Amino acid sequence: MRLSLSDFKKITLGAQHISESCGKITFHRFTEKEELFYKERDKIRGSSFYDRCLATAGIRLSFKTDSKSLKLSVDVAKTTSRNYFSFDVYENGKLIGVLDNFKEEELCGNFTEILLPLGSFEKSFSLSEKLSEVCIYFPWSVRIETLSVELDDGALIEPIKPSKKLLAYGDSITQGYDAIRPSQRYVSRLANFLGAEEINKAIGGEVFVPGLAKIKADFSPDYITVAYGTNDWSTTDGLDFFENALSFFKTLSEYYKSSKIFAITPIWRANFEEKKPFGEFFTVEEKIKEATRNLKNVTVISGFELVGHDEKLFADLRLHPRDEGFNEYYENLSRKIGEFI
Repeated sequence: MRLSLSDFKKITLGAQHISESCGKITFHRFTEKEELFYKERDKIRGSSFYDRCLATAGIRLSFKTDSKSLKLSVDVAKTTSRNYFSFDVYENGKLIGVLDNFKEEELCGNFTEILLPLGSFEKSFSLSEKLSEVCIYFPWSVRIETLSVELDDGALIEPIKPSKKLLAYGDSITQGYDAIRPSQRYVSRLANFLGAEEINKAIGGEVFVPGLAKIKADFSPDYITVAYGTNDWSTTDGLDFFENALSFFKTLSEYYKSSKIFAITPIWRANFEEKKPFGEFFTVEEKIKEATRNLKNVTVISGFELVGHDEKLFADLRLHPRDEGFNEYYENLSRKIGEFI
């Protein structure tokens, strides 16, 4: 039994819309308005943020089934600077297998530029004979051209929907760079901790852009995380940073008055002591604290100590955590957020 578009719409979490064209089903984590925003912004800046927004970060399938087997077939394409990917398949909370394009022993040292094949892949998984809860985490690094999921004929398929929603804004680290497994991204695990559906709006290389915050969601998130600043520090002169951050947080605070909003300041990076036109690295946190000082539903969480200051925790040895780094990020962040909920 091959799942239909209707089935996918029932069991998908984190997708703002799902489309089908010529038999190909694709998943979008940004709304059509947000995608148009990035298309127009890219025209002005000559950038490629729109391509990166097509990656499936934060999207997952979540359902109950009595099927004894599951077959996953995908066609994936490059849309970020990374071309390794993984679909993580969980049954009853335990990882039972992955569909990926690499061997873990290949991903050592600085593996961020490794060249691996993309295109068509498929794999079958055995499920238990009893009713199971299945979760399939989608990659953060690639675009899904089409996806097919097959279960036993006549099998039950029942959606599992969290009661809460987590809206996550941020840059590459929040998107997922460089988790080997998407289920190990800090936001994936934070969503599970909060009992929430993750709606991921993070894009590699992004900075505070008030225009994105002003595109109001058609739902009221229970939690919002905002984790920008490291790219503002490394790529801009910082002249507009305070106003952009202030506008971003004020918009969220006004739009989502009942949401708990967490401003996460930048984590450690190997070159944080360098002199930049922006100023010192810790100026970012100082300005974020100043921008949110009068916003009662915004809590600032200092990010510098969330991940150990050890290059071995980072895939590129300087900035983007690997799974071990993301584990520290999640453990420390969830403990801090737990103090406020």
